[in-house]
Amino acid sequence: MSAREALESLTKDQLIELVEAYSKNLIALDGTWFQSIEGELGMDAAMHHDVAAWSRFTASEARRLKRFLGLAERPGLDGLEAALAFKLNTLSSRAETKWEDGALVYRVVECRVQVARARKGIDLHPCKSVGIVEYGGFARVIDDRIRCECLSCFPEISDRTCSCAWRFSLVDSGPFATIES
Repeated sequence: MSAREALESLTKDQLIELVEAYSKNLIALDGTWFQSIEGELGMDAAMHHDVAAWSRFTASEARRLKRFLGLAERPGLDGLEAALAFKLNTLSSRAETKWEDGALVYRVVECRVQVARARKGIDLHPCKSVGIVEYGGFARVIDDRIRCECLSCFPEISDRTCSCAWRFSLVDSGPFATIES
């Protein structure tokens, strides 16, 4: 039986469970290589490589999801909301979106990475710099007019009800290349 045939033999519920397992596996793989570098070369080196990896991966992930969802070239914040629902980190963690004053707020309510690090008794991942690259880069690929602002993310937490929070807004015209932190 081919891989395609095996997938086609699964029920919808089994496919959903498989997608969730794959997303958790990929986040675990990300954490495994990160902790390997962190253990050998320290947090600064691990963060350097994490930023580099996520800057490349997030653009690829956004392009694939944009194509999968059939989004227009500039689908605005509605398109971003649709894409965020299928983002790897959304599927592996507990996240939500909400609208506030014409902006889209994305909150990771319970981050799989931070929960795993806490369970292992290791310091939380100082993910704000990676998050800026990941979420800002993802949004820009979905629509180059979208600006991303970090509302709360370790180590600068201002909202204790979630692991991190990001605000996305649409600029009036033209590409917006900068990410605000």
